[in-house]
Amino acid sequence: MGLQKSFDTPKMVTIEKIVDETPTVRTLFFSDEILSKVLPGQFAMVWIPGVNEIPMSVMISQENGKAAFTVRKHGLATTELFSKKVGDQIGIRGPYGNSFTIKQGKMLLVGGGTGLVPLIRLVTFLKKSDDVTIIIGAKTRAEVFFEGLAKKLLEGTSHKVIVVTEDGSYSEKGLVTDVMEKLLKSNRFDAIYTCGPEKMMYKVVQIASQNKSYVEASIERMMKCGIGICGSCCFGDVMACKDGTVFDGTSLLVNKEFGFTHRNKSGMIENY
Repeated sequence: MGLQKSFDTPKMVTIEKIVDETPTVRTLFFSDEILSKVLPGQFAMVWIPGVNEIPMSVMISQENGKAAFTVRKHGLATTELFSKKVGDQIGIRGPYGNSFTIKQGKMLLVGGGTGLVPLIRLVTFLKKSDDVTIIIGAKTRAEVFFEGLAKKLLEGTSHKVIVVTEDGSYSEKGLVTDVMEKLLKSNRFDAIYTCGPEKMMYKVVQIASQNKSYVEASIERMMKCGIGICGSCCFGDVMACKDGTVFDGTSLLVNKEFGFTHRNKSGMIENY
């Protein structure tokens, strides 16, 4: 299975549908044959006219030829993207990056926030014979999304969808890594995949490695070009855009930046 070829010339697309996932998260749907077929883990550069261009994982659509971006209202660019309406246009180019390695057997997917986007796409690439467990993390009940979609995509298969809220307002209370540790006491997974806040992913990778489980994580870094020229996404000795965004546990645990530091817009290193 080869990576989807990237297209570096920006293309304007029209937002056709908007779905509110939570009060601060929404999914914007548009038509694009190329992005509709990206592999799980690949990303696109998204231009918000007059504001900025930012990297985003590509969300699935259940309509042929359509793709989507799931955005949380946070900084200037994401707030502007969140505020777009049906009929507005945004620029896209890509896809870029590598993808998760598709294994078979008993799978564990651990996601938090909009980090669920590449994991939901990954679900659509797994086989019906696979046994899939998804752990969805959120701070509160109001911030839980994609639970219903995950269950729908996994209908007819052996699966579990476990929601964990930090305040205990819905389903299990605690952190996704607490539930993960419990599962690993009585289960052996052929592969573990994770995407979300880096501190969370660091813990997931640590736990998986201690249990000698194969693990991959999709890393988020500051990206200005997406094609390995600007160097803003340097991640230890590699670049997240060209060498990732997906890395395996072995390479992550020897990367001294993983879980500890990242670079801001000026290139300065900051601690998490």
